[in-house]
Amino acid sequence: MSGGVSKEEVMTTDIETQRATPHTGPAWLVLALACACQFMVILDSSIVNVALPSVREDLGFTPTGLAWVVNGYLLTFAGLMLLGGRAADLYGPRRMLVAGISLFSVASLAGGLATAPEVLVAARLAQGIGAAMMAPATLAVINTSFTEPGARARAFGAWSAAGGVGGLVGAIAGGAITTGLSWRWVFLINVPIGVVLIVAAMMSLAGTRIGRRESLDLTGAVTGTAGLAALIYGVMQSADHGWSSGLVVGPVVAGLLLLVVFTVVEARFATLPMVPLRLFKIRGVAVGNGMLLLFGGIAIAMWYFTSLFLQNVLGFSALQAGLGQTPAAVMFMVIARWAAALLPRTGVRPLVLAGSACFLAGFGWLSLAHADSGYVTSVLGPTLLIAVGIGLTFPTLMAAATADGPEGDAGIIGGLAQTASQVGGSVGLAVLATAASARAASEAGGSSSPAALAVGYDLVFLMAAGLGLAIAVVSLLLPRHRRG
Repeated sequence: MSGGVSKEEVMTTDIETQRATPHTGPAWLVLALACACQFMVILDSSIVNVALPSVREDLGFTPTGLAWVVNGYLLTFAGLMLLGGRAADLYGPRRMLVAGISLFSVASLAGGLATAPEVLVAARLAQGIGAAMMAPATLAVINTSFTEPGARARAFGAWSAAGGVGGLVGAIAGGAITTGLSWRWVFLINVPIGVVLIVAAMMSLAGTRIGRRESLDLTGAVTGTAGLAALIYGVMQSADHGWSSGLVVGPVVAGLLLLVVFTVVEARFATLPMVPLRLFKIRGVAVGNGMLLLFGGIAIAMWYFTSLFLQNVLGFSALQAGLGQTPAAVMFMVIARWAAALLPRTGVRPLVLAGSACFLAGFGWLSLAHADSGYVTSVLGPTLLIAVGIGLTFPTLMAAATADGPEGDAGIIGGLAQTASQVGGSVGLAVLATAASARAASEAGGSSSPAALAVGYDLVFLMAAGLGLAIAVVSLLLPRHRRG
C-alpha cells in the first residue's frame, strides 16, 4: 500500500463504508431479531439438561457419552466464536446470521430425529457451530444499528434480558416439553423458530456488498480456534479426572501453547489478523473483557450452584429448582433494563461497583445457608440481591467491552466479549466444582450427605464473592466517566 496506509486499515475503512446503512427494517424489528437470536442460543444451552435422562434411556447413551450432549454444544460454541465474529466483519452480519440460524435449525432437526448417540452428539456439535456464527453477529448488529449511546444502552439491556429469559425458559420448559411431549421436541421446536428468524433477518438487515472479498486469516483461525477448543476441553475433563490427570493437563497445556502461537501470528505475521491486537489498546475492550472473564464464574456460581443447592441440599426436584430460581431471573431482567437506561448518564464504573457490592453481600449471605435452612430466608433473599448485581453488571460490561471499537471490527469485538464470558464460565465451573467437591469430602470423610454438600457449596459462594470484589478492583482501571 502507498502513502503509509496499511492493508488492514483500508479493509476496515471499506467495511465501515459498506455498513453505512446496516439495516433496512425498523429499529424495533432489528432489536427483536438480535434478542430472539440471543434467546435461542441461551435457551439451547439450558433446555437440554432436564431432558438428559430420557435421552439416555431412548438412545442408549453411556454416562460418559451423555455428557457430550451438553459439552459438544458448549465446546464448539465457545471455541468458534472468535472465528464467527471475524467472519461477520468480512461477510456481513446478515450473511452470518442467516447462515448460523440455518445451520442451527438443520442441526436441531437432525438432533430431534436422531436414532443413535453418535448422530445426536454430531447434531449438538453442529448446533454449537451455528450458535458461534449467530452470537457475535447479534452484537455486531446492535453496535452498528444503534449508534446513539442511550439507544445502544437500551438495546444491550434488552439483549441481556433476552438471554435471561432464555435461561429461565430453558430450565422450566425442558421438563414440561419432555414430560408432555418428548425429549425430541426440545430440539424440533427450534426449526419453526429458525424459519421465522431467517425471514426477519432478510427483511430487517441490509446485505453487505463486498467488491473485493478478503480471506480469513487461516493461520490465526486454526491456532486460535484449536487453542480455545483444547483449553475448554481440558477444563471440562477436570470434573471427572482431576486436575493432575493427563487427560486434563495435556489438552490445557496444548491449548495454552496454541494460544501463544496464535498471539505471535496475529502480532507479527498476519497481514489481516483474525483478532487485531490493536483492539486491546482500547481500554474499554481490554478492561471490559477482563471483567467478563471474571463475571463468567459469578454467573456459574449463581445459576448452576444455587440449583444444585436447592436440589441436593434442600431436596427440590429439577422443576421445583427452576421455579425456585424464577424470582431471581425476573429480578435480573427488570434490573438489566433499568441499568441500561442509567448507563448513558452514570457511565460504566458506578454501575459495576454497585453490582459488585450486591455480589459481596448476596454471596456472603448465601454462604451461610445449610441443610436446615429455609428457602425464603436463606436462598430467595440472597439470590434476589445477587440478581440485582447481575442485572447491573452484565449489560454494562457488554456495553463497555464493545462500545469503542471501529465499526468494521464490530463482529470480532462481539466475539471477544462473548468468548471471554464463556471461557470464564467454563473455567469457573471446573474450579468451583473441584473446590466444592474437595471441601465436602474433607467435611464428612467422603460422604455425600446434604450437610456435607452444603459446606462445599458455601465455599463456592464465598469464592464467588471474591470474584465480585475482583471485578470491582478491575473496574477502577476504567476512566471515571466511562460511557456505555
